[in-house]
Amino acid sequence: MMKFKELKIKSDRELDVDLAKAREDLQTLKFKIAGRQFKDVREIRVVKQQIAQILTLQKQRKMAGPVKEETNISKTKETK
Repeated sequence: MMKFKELKIKSDRELDVDLAKAREDLQTLKFKIAGRQFKDVREIRVVKQQIAQILTLQKQRKMAGPVKEETNISKTKETK
């Protein structure tokens, strides 16, 4: 699972890809648990938390308004 700080660095496109993958993982986990192929049901909690973090970050960015994707935290660290 990624930390929230790592998610903040990602671009909107990368977040969309991560969100799609997390939702796909959640669906796969649900099917495996229903078929008793997977016993670690806590993994669902982790995936749901990841989805919630991505959605929260996307909403925060949407509320903040349009921001250039070039203003990236990792680029500011490189210049220091």
